[in-house]
Amino acid sequence: MNCRPASSAQIGSNRITSESKRAKRRIVLGGTMSSHGVTQDTELDLKDVELSDLDTEKQPMNASPPLAGSPGSLGEKNGVVKVKVAEDEEEGELAAKFTGLSKEELLQVAGTPAWVRTRWALLILFWLGWLGMLAGAIVIIVQAPRCKDLPQQRWWQKGGIYRIQPTERFQDSNEDGEGDLAGLKQRMDYLSSLKVKGVVIGPLHVNSKDDLAGTNLQAIDRKFGTSAEFLEVLQAAKKKGLKVVLDLTPNYKSSNPWFSPEILTSSDFQDKMKAAIDFWLKEGVSGIQIGSVEHVLNETQLLIEWKNLTEKYAVDDHFRVLIAATHKEDPQSIFSLLNETEAVDLLTSQYLLGLGEDGQGNTSAQVINRYIQAAGEKWSSWSVGRARFVGEHLLRLYHMLVYTLPGTPFTDFGDEIGLRDLPGQPAESTLVRMRWDNSVNFGFSKGPQLSGIEQQQSAAESNVTVKSQSEDESSILKLFQDLSELRGKERSLLHGDFWPASSSVPSVFAYLRVWDQNRRFLVVLNFSPKPTTVSLTHDLLPSEATAELSTLPHRELKQELSLAELSLGPSEGLLLSFPYVA
Repeated sequence: MNCRPASSAQIGSNRITSESKRAKRRIVLGGTMSSHGVTQDTELDLKDVELSDLDTEKQPMNASPPLAGSPGSLGEKNGVVKVKVAEDEEEGELAAKFTGLSKEELLQVAGTPAWVRTRWALLILFWLGWLGMLAGAIVIIVQAPRCKDLPQQRWWQKGGIYRIQPTERFQDSNEDGEGDLAGLKQRMDYLSSLKVKGVVIGPLHVNSKDDLAGTNLQAIDRKFGTSAEFLEVLQAAKKKGLKVVLDLTPNYKSSNPWFSPEILTSSDFQDKMKAAIDFWLKEGVSGIQIGSVEHVLNETQLLIEWKNLTEKYAVDDHFRVLIAATHKEDPQSIFSLLNETEAVDLLTSQYLLGLGEDGQGNTSAQVINRYIQAAGEKWSSWSVGRARFVGEHLLRLYHMLVYTLPGTPFTDFGDEIGLRDLPGQPAESTLVRMRWDNSVNFGFSKGPQLSGIEQQQSAAESNVTVKSQSEDESSILKLFQDLSELRGKERSLLHGDFWPASSSVPSVFAYLRVWDQNRRFLVVLNFSPKPTTVSLTHDLLPSEATAELSTLPHRELKQELSLAELSLGPSEGLLLSFPYVA
């Protein structure tokens, strides 16, 4: 039977006719139907349909298929054509969109009694919750312990004071073998690193020994420098946050620092002293120190007048201090001076000289307690003088003691590195020069080798220099700096109460420093050259405390230590902290 294959156009025509009758759907062939104008790119939401759905007699015979892409090619094998058929039902469903309730419908629902009651209930619950939180906050505030008001403190009550006396032994700048103001200015970075609040320098004025007429209290002695260099020292100190106190003891080159009693009571001398204090306060010093104050006690009105001058220049929170110094050592004389020098801000003495040398902590506790009771409301000060014969362990103990007691600690230059005075020498050479490094003259002067006594101890004490100890974390200098920094920032050490603690060992002196709800400190000092174990008790003490600082370099810090069985090394001082607990 001679059958002619159906053309592409016939297939398309028959297909369209059949489908139009069945579902009234549109058909797009997968290939190009040029005779009907249907394009390949047209797409609708259609279903795939196979050509085999058509009547068998309308299908093409298995003849050689047209090449792909040629006219009439459907891109399929064996005459199968894929098409997509749109479904009206699916289109309707997809077209439908949720529009929600209209405004009128929402208002109608919101006005129903059920919703009105619900809104009122939620509103009442909200306000009840808010009022409950407010009441809870008020209860917490009322029941919480109130913080104590911080006491007003002057700058000299906020840290240590470093005495550069005699100034000619501190730093030489012009190679003449005498310390001077320019040399002092060179060491300002070092002074700042000590974390002290101020320095005492001088006396620096022109003084003709025992000669009032030849003494000029307002002029700088040329061996120290010039007035301009003095002002430069003040400016350099100010940049470092340091205050400068000037010693104005009038006849400092003599064994009688206040001339004779006749001169002391003369109006000429008294007028000169007041004029000099006024002059230096105007220049910018932060205070005046007078030495050997016991010589002027018969003229107590002078102290009051001098104090009035320092208060006169207390402007812009720059308060000026009046310090009285004495070389008295016996307690009764010092206690008497405390009462007779109420006009001065600070009284420094040798009260602690020899403290703890008997190895007994309980006797040291008695000495400290007696002074605090004698001082009463007067602000205390503490100093131990230079190390003299004491060993390094006891010197470290002294530093921890004076920087944790209530009051202002005073340190003589060189104490922070263990510099010692030498016994058995002429009076003018008992004070050694400051040691900065191990170079010639220990860095004090770049001039020729100075004749002196330092070389006698240099071999045994080559580490007693600022340079060597600055590089050693276990040095006395590092301990001093850490103590000084803590003293200046911890409120319990700044103005906290002083409470002695009970010690089970006589060689151990312990006390607490407590201020309100701040971190609290326990100081434990073993004055014995032997190790010991002690039990400490006080109502405010917890069972354990944290080790913050130790005078022994090998002590591991930041450890919790039991206070019922606390082990201490030989001559060890230990600073511990514990938190406030309501």
